[in-house]
Amino acid sequence: MAFQNEEILRSLLIITILAAVVPMAAIRFKRLQIPVMVGEILVGIIIGQSGLQLIHPNIILDFLAWFGFIFLMFISGLELDFDILSLPQAEKESWTKRPLTLAGLVFVLTLILGIATGIYLQQIGLVQDAVLMGLILSTTSLGVVVPILKQHHVIASRFGQVVLVSALLADFITLLLFSLDVALLSKGLTLDLLLVLLLMVVFAVVMRISQAMTQKPVIQRLASEIAQATSQIEVRGSFALMMAWAALAITLGVEVILGAFLAGALVSLLTERHESELREKLDAFGFGFFIPIFFIMVGVNFDLNALLASREHLILVPLLLVAAFAIKLLASLIFRLLFTWRETLSAGMLLSARLSLIIAASAIALDLNVIDEAVNSAIILTALVTVTVSPILFERILQPAAAASHQPHYIIASSHEMAVALARRLSSTGTVTLVARKSLRQEIPTGVRVLQGNAGDAEILRTAGAEHANGLVALSNDPSLNEKICHLARDYFSIENVVTWEPEDQRQGQHNYHGARLIQPGMATLLALEGSLLFPDAYDMIAHKNADMELCEVRLRNRRFHYHSLREVHLPGDVLVIGLRRQGRSVVPHGDTMLQMDDTLLLVGSPSALADAAAWLEAARPTRGA
Repeated sequence: MAFQNEEILRSLLIITILAAVVPMAAIRFKRLQIPVMVGEILVGIIIGQSGLQLIHPNIILDFLAWFGFIFLMFISGLELDFDILSLPQAEKESWTKRPLTLAGLVFVLTLILGIATGIYLQQIGLVQDAVLMGLILSTTSLGVVVPILKQHHVIASRFGQVVLVSALLADFITLLLFSLDVALLSKGLTLDLLLVLLLMVVFAVVMRISQAMTQKPVIQRLASEIAQATSQIEVRGSFALMMAWAALAITLGVEVILGAFLAGALVSLLTERHESELREKLDAFGFGFFIPIFFIMVGVNFDLNALLASREHLILVPLLLVAAFAIKLLASLIFRLLFTWRETLSAGMLLSARLSLIIAASAIALDLNVIDEAVNSAIILTALVTVTVSPILFERILQPAAAASHQPHYIIASSHEMAVALARRLSSTGTVTLVARKSLRQEIPTGVRVLQGNAGDAEILRTAGAEHANGLVALSNDPSLNEKICHLARDYFSIENVVTWEPEDQRQGQHNYHGARLIQPGMATLLALEGSLLFPDAYDMIAHKNADMELCEVRLRNRRFHYHSLREVHLPGDVLVIGLRRQGRSVVPHGDTMLQMDDTLLLVGSPSALADAAAWLEAARPTRGA
């Protein structure tokens, strides 16, 4: 027994060391652009049965890998954002060009092409179930699509949202259909097949009840008190929910991955997406320990000898690779109804990335004897290649189109005199489009584009460049119009930085500005007076835009400075960090402050030095304060 425990601990030590080393190696050799999960599978292959044979599966490692597998499906469900399925549509837009419609058509075509490929592979004797193989080839890695869209700053654009909806549908519906097909293969065409649908009904009921309960003030107050009094109650509750749904799925005879996935989706529905502290903690638990063990064990169990045993299995790898890219590229041609050829092809490439779900589905198919070890190994190799190559091809195809959008673009929706003055000030930091319902009498500053029309119309905002806007200001004297503009800007075009105002005589407190920053002129004047008295030099710098000194905000995207203290970061010239925001919270910066990816830094310095610092800290051009 002691020897067995020693062997288990030795294996676990090797795995945990490799799980810590792989991310550091990925950062060190970031030019290779190998995802961490791919690196974990590769090191697993090296130390596993196809390599050095340092690790041998045992009951403890198998359980930890299985739990990591469950947790991975839970995290995948947590990534779902069902709000994007109900995005408002432009009133005059054809239904064939709406995001959900396009994404649905792409998925249906993907499924048809995938099943057709599965039928061909069944006819040549490589698989036993064409539908199951078609579903495996129809998957997309939502966990890859989301960070890549964020990295290239297109997730908030209409293009990014359509690709995101397509990935969401591919993940969710494929998993549901896969569970139904597995139940059909396992139990045949019986009433037990309805248990999968019963699980979905339970999910819908629990979701409705939970949403209703969380809206009650008593429940909100109780939850707040428990969260303050009990250590990590939200994390504990999430774990309990995941295990409850996994147990329910097993009890109903449904694939456990569907239960874990629905548990994650339920947490996603019941928590605010901007409140990311819980999600970060769950990511830390999952990607810090359990999930790496799963991927490393996938590599350990990878059977290269079975793949090399016959010529037909070797031919299967290029066949699957061609099918994996061809299926998504052909289906994505539907995007041409709304986007350019460059965007269409890049979307097809990104949606070709497969990893978590395809490996999970392949493992289940192997357990069901629908595929053999050689086919499973070929599918794993296909996943490794697609998840590595797809993001690179996406960037290469899309990059020339995105390169022209480095300069910030702002939209001001108003005919007010103040709008022209604001446009004049912003024009020195980027491009500005002024949307006015009537002709402007004031002199229009050079470089400011004027578009006459109602900014409450989605088509007018699109013409103004809302799909790629860095910010929008709604300055109408009509609060109802400002509400509609903010609704379109935030929910339809996904513009993060939206600002509006509510004059004192118009304040009614009944308008929903959909997360836009609300400026009250009286309070703004009061703050300006206070700032000019208490901090005169800083106020002059901001208000009068001293040519020798400016402010700017930059988002830290350079991994070189991740978890480095400010003392270790030597910014160019006279640039200083005077403010820092992290996950919506303000942090007072000092020498020992540790920087983290996606921190927003407020910099002050000379214009040329600021430009150098911004280029150093992030790829995009800074948004300069005025």
